[in-house]
Amino acid sequence: MSRQRGGSAMARDGAARDGSPTARRIILGAQLRRLREAAEILPSEAARAIRGSESKISRMELGRVSLKERDIEDLLTLYQVHDLAERAHFLALVTESRQPGWWNRYADSMPPWFQDYVGLEGVAARIQTYELQFIPGLLQTEAYAMALASSGHPSLADDDTRRRVSLRMKRQKLLARPDAPRLWAVIDESVLHRPIGGNAIMRAQLDHLLEMTKQPNITLQVVPFALSGYAAEGSFTLLRFAEPELPDVVYLEHLSGALYLDKRDEIERYSRTLDRLMVDARTPDRTRQMLRKVRDAH
Repeated sequence: MSRQRGGSAMARDGAARDGSPTARRIILGAQLRRLREAAEILPSEAARAIRGSESKISRMELGRVSLKERDIEDLLTLYQVHDLAERAHFLALVTESRQPGWWNRYADSMPPWFQDYVGLEGVAARIQTYELQFIPGLLQTEAYAMALASSGHPSLADDDTRRRVSLRMKRQKLLARPDAPRLWAVIDESVLHRPIGGNAIMRAQLDHLLEMTKQPNITLQVVPFALSGYAAEGSFTLLRFAEPELPDVVYLEHLSGALYLDKRDEIERYSRTLDRLMVDARTPDRTRQMLRKVRDAH
């Protein structure tokens, strides 16, 4: 389903890697949906049990809304879940899904629709991203990020700008975790020639890319000018998860919000697009050679 936004113990543990309430809500919702379907109960019947609407049941099962213990207890009773340990597991997930994520301290500096992305990014097993304009956020240096966030005037950056950059630096720590996700980034060649922050900052950024791509979980490819713009018209990120309750998600950001796509045909289409981009792009080794050449030109 396309979403516009402005389980098992194993799944629960996996989602807890960075304490993501977003992931926990989605996992809990998926488990509730399976219980309802197994009990052959219609959404309208479930809605009556919690004194709500079918729309509320849908939002709960998709992990879009905060959950209440009373609603979950009523639904479990309706679904004939009487085992005390199983009920306790569900209620524990409800409590955990309402715990603030580590990024909550930055909530005043980030739009609400981006908070879900940060929560999902933190529990992804694989992050595949295509970027047309800038170095992907997880691979940016602090100076490069500050130049972007301040529109090229770092010395004039206010507290809100500095906090947004701090959030980006904090997000990057997931790449160094023992259970770090696999990051595969494809960027347009123009990104390397866009002098964000000036030559010194770009040179340091290129050095950083060369260093980061030494890590076994990070791959970078560059689409050459000659093939630019054919496979995809805009930037996007595909998040893939090890937990079966978490559907793969395509994230598309725009000026005033973001789209979260998780229909199977949507995921397949963007996955095929990434495959095409990887074929069109220079190999990781040739990309590193190109990075050195561009760096030396700065």
